[in-house]
Amino acid sequence: MQRTVAGDTITTIRVEGNQRIEEGTIRSYMLVQPGDPYDADRIDRSLKTLYATGLFADVSISRDGSGLVVRVKENPIVNRIAFEGNHKLKDDALRSELQLRPRAVYTAALAQADRQRILDLYARRGRFAARVEPKIVDLGQNRVDVVFEITEGDTTLISRIAFVGNKAFSENRLKEVVGSRESAWWRFLSSSDTYDPDRVAYDKELLRRFYLKNGYADFEVTGAAAELAPDKSAFFLTYTVSEGERYRVSKVSVNSSLRNISSESLLSVLDMDSGDWYDGDSVERTTQALTDAVQSRGQPFVDVKPRVSRDREKHTIELVFDVTEGPRVYVERIDITGNTRTMDKVIRREFRLAEGDAFNAALLRRSRQRLQDLNYFNSVTLTPVPGSAPDRANINAQIEERATGELTIGGGYSTDSGALANFGIRERNLVGTGIDTGINALIAQKSSQIDLSVTDPYFLDRNLVAGIDVFRVTNDNQTTAEYSERRLGFSVRLGYEFSEHLRQAWAYSLVNRNVYDVQSSASLYVQEEKGTSLLSQIGQTLTLDYRDSRIDPRQGWVMRVGADFAGIGGDAHYLRTKLDGTYFVPLERYFGSNDWNIAISGGIGYLFTLGNNEKIIDRFFLGGDNLRGFQTGGAGPHAIPTPQYSGADSLGGRFIWTQSTEFRFPLPVSADLGLSGRVFVDIGALSQVNPVTVNGVQQPYTDDAAPRVGAGVGVSWKTPFGLINIDLAQAVVKKAYDQTQFFRFGFGTRF
Repeated sequence: MQRTVAGDTITTIRVEGNQRIEEGTIRSYMLVQPGDPYDADRIDRSLKTLYATGLFADVSISRDGSGLVVRVKENPIVNRIAFEGNHKLKDDALRSELQLRPRAVYTAALAQADRQRILDLYARRGRFAARVEPKIVDLGQNRVDVVFEITEGDTTLISRIAFVGNKAFSENRLKEVVGSRESAWWRFLSSSDTYDPDRVAYDKELLRRFYLKNGYADFEVTGAAAELAPDKSAFFLTYTVSEGERYRVSKVSVNSSLRNISSESLLSVLDMDSGDWYDGDSVERTTQALTDAVQSRGQPFVDVKPRVSRDREKHTIELVFDVTEGPRVYVERIDITGNTRTMDKVIRREFRLAEGDAFNAALLRRSRQRLQDLNYFNSVTLTPVPGSAPDRANINAQIEERATGELTIGGGYSTDSGALANFGIRERNLVGTGIDTGINALIAQKSSQIDLSVTDPYFLDRNLVAGIDVFRVTNDNQTTAEYSERRLGFSVRLGYEFSEHLRQAWAYSLVNRNVYDVQSSASLYVQEEKGTSLLSQIGQTLTLDYRDSRIDPRQGWVMRVGADFAGIGGDAHYLRTKLDGTYFVPLERYFGSNDWNIAISGGIGYLFTLGNNEKIIDRFFLGGDNLRGFQTGGAGPHAIPTPQYSGADSLGGRFIWTQSTEFRFPLPVSADLGLSGRVFVDIGALSQVNPVTVNGVQQPYTDDAAPRVGAGVGVSWKTPFGLINIDLAQAVVKKAYDQTQFFRFGFGTRF
């Protein structure tokens, strides 16, 4: 380049080396044009501007007399982007993270940035040892293929979790509190042993809540460090904690400033007493209980705030719950996102709040529980946000849908049915309408069943549950009563809700029943039942339900009153009445987990004969699910063998009552295994059989109404293939003729 004096005039600008990019486009990026004075600084900035466009791999500007020569080497165009070596992540998942695109300009900087994006994507899935190398394949004509060569490596698991500063609780106890887990062979179905920064942040909150629950009001997590091994094969997590002192509650009171609601009237709601260890969870429960109690008394706008006063010398805390009138806030709008399949109306009809209603946190929580009980969604998040005015609030409903279709092909074993195989197709949310439809077939050693069902939970978009079932069922009762039975028919159902907690369901059934394969040794009580009969029955069930969840209840209670009337045509004539209920006692306050609870259930039933004697298949039977330790139908009235009829058949009865107390708890193993245990005591009695008389002689039978008792332990295992239940039960109180069963096994089969 010849020597130039500042101030010389640039007469021409010539561009060389460009193939795709117009010369005018290149000149437009420059800060000097023909006729401008020569300025070395502006030319240097023009050079940098051309580089910054990302269009060129190389740029130079030189002087040719009074003109400038701009020489460029264009970056190639991306023809195709490919991936090699990826197995855990699909091409589409990787491609969506990239900035490079086909027919876009390739730059090395973009390729390196995309390489880091892919590494970050693998890191979020716990594969910190992954390696990515972008390679360029020159296709000529300034076009390239970009190939990302990927070595995924093994998942980087958490090798060790340690705690520093803990004195009150052992390291093993704190490991149970946090959600992160040390790697173990049995966690192959879980991701809890994969390092996740979000989970570590949540672990800090879990530790805080755990210590607050146990009285450590000054607790802090001062550090949470994750150290990656040099070979990137494992993580080491270390939580540093400051426990502080443990506090007791010195005094707890309520201060209500609401008209017509005194402080004394709310004292019964308190969940703690003076002298108790301070419990952060109990403070939250009490705050919520006070809010619900006030709102249930016609005061929708309420604000409950706990005041905590520490005495650090005495290590005590005084609690005052201030109950004041809250801001008057109304629901302005409910926005639903994430439901790509489920219709908005299916979600909105579960809300206990409507647009224009007074905002009520208790009803919002109930709405969330109802949506979760639909079992259509993986997660439901309802978040109140400010509306268009201070007295307006919007509710954002974030839905994550789950697959609701099921194709079931399975096999297994159950104590009642023996070896079994089943096939089923079910859709619980048909095309997003909430309609549940399916067909299921079960073939087993002792029973078989095929049924087709359709249920619309909001028939005609009204408060009506309508459904129909068509079924064919066979049962082999040879082990208890030496006969088999077959039922073929249909049932039409209709139900409705009176309120949030009270609902009623009606059903009409028309069933052809057949008692067959009666053994020659069977008693006359069974011999007389042989043949077909037609059942025409209408029934109703009234349910009062105060459980916290219909799917997985942990507290609350439910009671059902049912009645079945047979005699609208057909051969059977009876009125069968039933009353049963369950009360759940939560033990979270004592054990720190809602997996601990007691379920107390009971039931009573009576069959009134109307004219003709009832059939054996219409009676109640005791044993199995309703009385563990005894065979299904194995307890209660039995025929007494005679020289001619040797069968000691189980006959059922018209009057039954049962009671069960079950203590449920998590087993002392990793929660990832899905194991839970139970200890139970079952009590029940069955009686009242119409005697059979032949030639004036009553056939012998036993009809002892004395209670039977079974007790035992059980284990449930939630597997990806279904629920496995194992019960070991001993018949503690029984009669000599009762048929017992020590081991009970059931397998919900899907594979």
